[in-house]
Amino acid sequence: MIFHLPHDKRKIAIIAGIIGNVIEWYDFALYGYMAPIISQLFFPNESQVASLIATYGIFAAGFVMRPLGSGVFGWLGDTIGRSRTMLISVAMMMIPTFLLGLLPTYNTAGLLAPALLVIIRLTQGLSVGGEFSSSVTYLVETSPASRRGLSGSWANAGSGAGMLLGSLMAAAVTSLLSHDNVMAWGWRLPFLLGGVLGSTAILLRRHLPKSEHFVEHTKRREQSSPIKEAFSSNLKETLQGMVFASGYGAIFYISLVYLPTWLSEYTGVMLKRAMQINTVAMVIVMLLIPVMGWLSDRYIRRTHFISLSMLVIAASAIPLTLWMQSGSIEAAVVGQLFFAVAVAVPGGVAPAMFVELFPTRDRLSGYSVSFNIGMGIVGGSTPMVLTWLISKTGVNFIPALYMLLWAAVSLGALIWMKDRSREPLL
Repeated sequence: MIFHLPHDKRKIAIIAGIIGNVIEWYDFALYGYMAPIISQLFFPNESQVASLIATYGIFAAGFVMRPLGSGVFGWLGDTIGRSRTMLISVAMMMIPTFLLGLLPTYNTAGLLAPALLVIIRLTQGLSVGGEFSSSVTYLVETSPASRRGLSGSWANAGSGAGMLLGSLMAAAVTSLLSHDNVMAWGWRLPFLLGGVLGSTAILLRRHLPKSEHFVEHTKRREQSSPIKEAFSSNLKETLQGMVFASGYGAIFYISLVYLPTWLSEYTGVMLKRAMQINTVAMVIVMLLIPVMGWLSDRYIRRTHFISLSMLVIAASAIPLTLWMQSGSIEAAVVGQLFFAVAVAVPGGVAPAMFVELFPTRDRLSGYSVSFNIGMGIVGGSTPMVLTWLISKTGVNFIPALYMLLWAAVSLGALIWMKDRSREPLL
């Protein structure tokens, strides 16, 4: 039976999936890009490193909420449907982001300021736990079998575009405004813009058609808890996805979120220049993600393709990081762009791989839980952990060792995982 949407409706579905992820990841990643500024406004401390650790701690706290969000939104998606869940998740990101742009700073409100910041970040983390996996599942389930890799990649392309937009806004604010103006009011502008843009995603998602693949399979499903299934009959797949997502999350956030801060704090590269390099890297990732998804449909199985990228990352992490540590702009550019290309492979291929890993009846729960526990706990804590490790050891190339470790872990999970890229969805 054919479950994919007709061509005209698929275009609407793809646009809605992309725009939602643009907003979600613009909002969520922007905090990471603005961390050096936020640390001074909400966590004033004589030690710049201590302030930065506190700021990244809240960044990680938002990610810790992702597993809880994955459980809530996974259950919703497997009961009320993918399209409705996508609408709820984007609304839960839009409102807190706008409020973040209105927050008083520590100098104005004292301890109330960081307390409110924590609440907002936790709410955003809950939302992110449901958005990405919901949209990927919807896009892959409604696509032709021969285009699942490409279809799933659009959600990550939207995420990349959102992170790019966040990087552009951070670069624009720090480049076009004086330091005093940035600290006084300029830092608020990107967050207020994110809140306004969120209304676009809500309008696009209001009337999305349901995934017929989901509707048909739920008619035949026995009444059971999708979350329970993720940790019982689908336990092996959940663990495989969790381990892979942990490694991928650590590598992703080093390469595209933490690296600008590392370059400015530990190599002498100006923050403005580091942000500009990161923006170029995000453009490359965004453009390559659909290409990688398409290649996995046509030429190479998904687990094999991602395994190759992990081997490349493991082999290059130490030499490239040592070169970047020299403070050379050329090294910073080449190093970050190289990692960007390598990260684009799992970025484009992993979405469909996750959908293919789980059966339809509880797919969103299994996908959400495994992906968000790994990505949230390990990936989200990576900037904080690395900042702390460097401060304690004085070894600035620790990010390279961290990448090497987690690339090996991800590779182990991929070897263990069954590839279903050429099989019908379960």
